[in-house]
Amino acid sequence: MLKNKRLKIAVSGSLAYDQIMDFPGRFSDHILPKEIHNLNLSFFLSGLRRSFGGTAGNIAYNLTLLQEKPIILGVAGFDFGDYRKWLEKGGADLSRIRTVPTDRTATAYIITDQADNQIAAFYPGARPKDYARRACNFKEINLAIIAPDDKQRMLDYAVAYQKHHVPYIFDPGQALIAFSAAELKKAVRGAKVLIGNDYEIKLMADKMKITLAQLVKLVEILVITKGGKGSEIYQGQEKVVIKPAKPKNTSDPTGAGDAYRAGLIKGLIKGYNLKACGQLAGLVAVYTVEKYGTQTHQFSLAELKKRYQENYKESLKI
Repeated sequence: MLKNKRLKIAVSGSLAYDQIMDFPGRFSDHILPKEIHNLNLSFFLSGLRRSFGGTAGNIAYNLTLLQEKPIILGVAGFDFGDYRKWLEKGGADLSRIRTVPTDRTATAYIITDQADNQIAAFYPGARPKDYARRACNFKEINLAIIAPDDKQRMLDYAVAYQKHHVPYIFDPGQALIAFSAAELKKAVRGAKVLIGNDYEIKLMADKMKITLAQLVKLVEILVITKGGKGSEIYQGQEKVVIKPAKPKNTSDPTGAGDAYRAGLIKGLIKGYNLKACGQLAGLVAVYTVEKYGTQTHQFSLAELKKRYQENYKESLKI
């Protein structure tokens, strides 16, 4: 584990405006398995909200609530002004964000049904070449996360972090389908932590033609999130089952995974054991679920510690 209050965290991923929509039904009631080759659907929605999002933005936002000052590595467009002001207010380091004046900021279109299933579409925005390699001074980074973004940028970060011996978390997430087996192996082999939900991890292992046990051996730590069922963390022969924290409501699951990652990062840099890392991560994720949108929740460290005690019957030094 890492253990130093002055550690610098680099968060790479997308910076996006989220168009979050609610479907007052279940997708499964309208999708015919035998007609999937001829899919033509239109969902009438009960809610629509535009909010700040993107994987890098969401993770960084939660890290600022955890009293960290992450370095955001990302690309934005000419319409990024309002989002920049929001992130500046939280205290994140925005000096490495590249703004492209000829394109819009990335945008995600997310529809959530009553069973918390989601259908999403993503416009990635500008894709400047060689950004990842020039984004920062690698000597100052102590821990990085490569969150879903343009695939080539993600691979460039992985190569650069391996070259400069920077420990990193690899989180292919929604970008997973864009990776070939060879590209996944290249990024995974150098990672300190590999994280994904249970479906993503199964898909990754399938793509790489290996078993879960073999995947565990490729990284120091493997984290599998399971939504409302908690998570599992593997390290060597050890498997830690993390019980979920209890939400006060389930308003909107969008962004919960990014919040989990912020909590995990905080736990790692504080030197917590795997169980405490997972419990903190799960608790941070709950705050996002309880609010509509991805960066609409708030909490203080005192509130977090109190709720941690209530959920896990353990104290948290943070």
